[in-house]
Amino acid sequence: MSLLTVSGLTQGFAEKTLYEDANFVLNKEDHMGVTGQNGVGKSTLIKILTGEIFPDEGSVKWQNKLSVGYLDQYAKLTPGLTMRDFLKTAFDQLYQDEARLNQLYIDYSESGDESLLTKAGRLQTYLEENNFYDLDTEIDRVASGLGLAELGFDRDVSQLSGGQRSKLILAKLLLEQPQVLVLDEPTNYLDVGHIDWLVDYLNDFTGAFIVVSHDYDFLGRITNCIIDIDFGTITRYTGTLKQAMRQKEANRQTYMKAYANQQRQIAKTEAYIRKNKAGTRAKSARSRQKQLDRMEVLTPPQNGKKAKFDFPYVETASNLLLQTQDLVIGYDQALVKEAFNFSVGNGEKVAITGFNGIGKTILLKTLLGQIPPIYGGFDLSATAKLAYFKQDLTWPNQNMTPLQYLESEFDQKKPKELRQALARMGLTAQLVMSPLKELSGGEQEKVKLAKMQFEPANLLFLDEPTNHLDNETKDSLRKSIVNFPGGVIIVSHEQDFFRGDWVDKVVDIEAMNN
Repeated sequence: MSLLTVSGLTQGFAEKTLYEDANFVLNKEDHMGVTGQNGVGKSTLIKILTGEIFPDEGSVKWQNKLSVGYLDQYAKLTPGLTMRDFLKTAFDQLYQDEARLNQLYIDYSESGDESLLTKAGRLQTYLEENNFYDLDTEIDRVASGLGLAELGFDRDVSQLSGGQRSKLILAKLLLEQPQVLVLDEPTNYLDVGHIDWLVDYLNDFTGAFIVVSHDYDFLGRITNCIIDIDFGTITRYTGTLKQAMRQKEANRQTYMKAYANQQRQIAKTEAYIRKNKAGTRAKSARSRQKQLDRMEVLTPPQNGKKAKFDFPYVETASNLLLQTQDLVIGYDQALVKEAFNFSVGNGEKVAITGFNGIGKTILLKTLLGQIPPIYGGFDLSATAKLAYFKQDLTWPNQNMTPLQYLESEFDQKKPKELRQALARMGLTAQLVMSPLKELSGGEQEKVKLAKMQFEPANLLFLDEPTNHLDNETKDSLRKSIVNFPGGVIIVSHEQDFFRGDWVDKVVDIEAMNN
């Protein structure tokens, strides 16, 4: 029996159909990946599967009494709670059982009732069988694997950054060990070493899981089946990600030919009807109209327009745009043992690497002048002009549309220019006029990248610009960075994004801390 059966699933967004009459199953041995371009409805599907939203049509049936764990990025973290205390909540029931056990021993000492001792023995055995006395070791293992231990287990959860918060919630979910894991972009805030750890964890996971990720290198290492969202439906493929993508491309070619043939036939039939709806062939025209009405029209291809980036460049006569001088970063104390001494020349592409929380974003903010150095400093060329991509998806008002947001940022620009910039990002006219809160993570990132098209610079600071983006968009972004004539400092946890030899320098903060 399948763990999950999805039947006749239909879901729309405004005037757009995400999927229609879609069907798939999750079996107990499935390590399932979810793929598709930005905006096709991957995160919406996860919300439907977890009951956060109801589908327009169709059914979602989980096996009875199945424990399903969902990576909820918006879970509440109570201020005053330490990281260790939060992780312990994964085992609330066992800790309650321990409290009951202790009370039984107290009651026995007061009453001498042997039945209490018998109950205590059974409870003691249950705790031992569930590895209760090894919980601290397991918490340490998972927290270390995801890079949380370095932060200190006594840190207040309210002091965590967005990325650290996401990792903490993921760690709690893994500690709970549900029978099925449902993960939406779990690698967004993980660095290379932590992704490797998560790959090993998921490959050893005895249950089933469903994972949405734009990191195809990650998906390729953990999945044995894929569900892909395209052409308004959901297709299940068995096998590796590469096998699935090859089969998808073959299916796409077949579908596109069938769609084109059908469109030609429809156009030909409609022309006949228009020409003959009155006259001697009117009866024949009505007959053909009935045929059209009964025809099962193939879903038009999704918006396949690729994003085209063109970061505007400001000329500079300086060969050296930035030079650090024994720079030590941090808030109240130094975050790394060694000082930074590196430079960025005009045309140079510099990658900043290291595990999450080690200080990559703080380094960028220090170089931007937002945080003062602990010690040392840096020199910017007098003609350096900076543009900054922040990794968080926060907006002044989530009810604003992308067009309204750009209008608020660039009130001197004509709406037509702003629309064109959004269109170059691959955003449809419908999305341009939809509230930002209704856009997918990838679509929101494209709005931020559209904003940068109006910020001329010769030195780009890009902090995790690949989060949420599909592969085609990441390829376009990579090409635009390579072709940008100025200097670039980029932070990205995706190793695959740095493939090739286009990176001139790597500043490994992790190595500086050893």
